[in-house]
Amino acid sequence: MEEFVQHLINGITIGAFYSLVALGYTMVYGVLRLINFAHGDLFMWGAYLGWTALAVLLAWVARSGPLLLIPAFLVAMITVALVGVLIERVAYRPLRRATRLAPIISALGAAFVLESVARNVWGASYKVYPAGLIPEIEWRLFGNVSIGVAQATVVLVSLLLMAALYLFVQYTKVGTAMRAVSLDHDTSRLMGIDVDRIISTVFFIGPALGAAGGVMVGLHYGSFDFTLGWMFGLKAFVAAILGGIGNIPGAMLGGMLLGIVE
Repeated sequence: MEEFVQHLINGITIGAFYSLVALGYTMVYGVLRLINFAHGDLFMWGAYLGWTALAVLLAWVARSGPLLLIPAFLVAMITVALVGVLIERVAYRPLRRATRLAPIISALGAAFVLESVARNVWGASYKVYPAGLIPEIEWRLFGNVSIGVAQATVVLVSLLLMAALYLFVQYTKVGTAMRAVSLDHDTSRLMGIDVDRIISTVFFIGPALGAAGGVMVGLHYGSFDFTLGWMFGLKAFVAAILGGIGNIPGAMLGGMLLGIVE
């Protein structure tokens, strides 16, 4: 029983990462009926940018600590969100009225470009996140079942981000517009909704959440390389399908289920 509970805790941790990435897939599909195959590589960019920000901060302050994670998360999330908006403007918007195959090919092209740029900028070798950012303390729950501070932190942050997204979509004016656009673009325009702006907002929020997941995966596993986006992106896509693609709560649940089953 103790081993089962320990694996359950570990599964929830990994599932939280899958959920964050799956949200990007399901949000884009909801408003465009398009699978954003570049999303996994945006997640990978989050891991790299978080690592870079931490390296720069440690060179400046020469002192490690959990407070350094706040600017690292912000740098990664904002930068990747802007890249996501740029990809939507360049790779997807001109093909919005094209046949279904053209945007898929464009999405795959964007994914290859992101992966190649990451490999050329940061190199093909594994990058290691700095140690000591989060205290290496473990809480024993009962028997041999334990959870570390780092593990609890990444799960808590993931759940808070997912809850914030759900509340934003359900109870804000922009969230209501996003739900309207997911149902019908033309009717939304007749109701005075700026559909292009809402789609750009989706491409801002989804990659930002993916970038946060990338930083947390780097912290959790310690090391990563430029292929990180392919592995996690594929699993997150499965999680989005499992939860019913286009369904935000479903993507969260699908990610958790996949992590636990895995």
